[in-house]
Amino acid sequence: MPDYKDNLSWAAKPDIFKRAKELRKSLTESEEILWQHLRNNKLGGLKFRRQHPLDIFIADFYCHQKRLIIELDGGIHDLLEQKEHDEGRTFELEEKGFKVLRFKNDEVINNIEEVLSRIQNH
Repeated sequence: MPDYKDNLSWAAKPDIFKRAKELRKSLTESEEILWQHLRNNKLGGLKFRRQHPLDIFIADFYCHQKRLIIELDGGIHDLLEQKEHDEGRTFELEEKGFKVLRFKNDEVINNIEEVLSRIQNH
């Protein structure tokens, strides 16, 4: 397996970049709230990217310096099939050396300070 450790996008294909660009134009309410706290190195001086391509995936938020992925989950993620998909995705990303943190949209909307604290602790 190639060493993509220093490659910011892990060799993502052009269609993944195109989809990520589309997603950046239509953030959900919770993504917008979290982005306001992460952008411009506001959280611990760390640079986060939103809707960032990584291989075949698009991370909601990504900090390359810490190899940290933050995923925000809406109601659809409560469905069994989606939970299984999310678990598989998380497993694959963690196998590649990333740390994945997941938050429910409601957590971000109703308790942003707790979410930020949990992110800072990683």
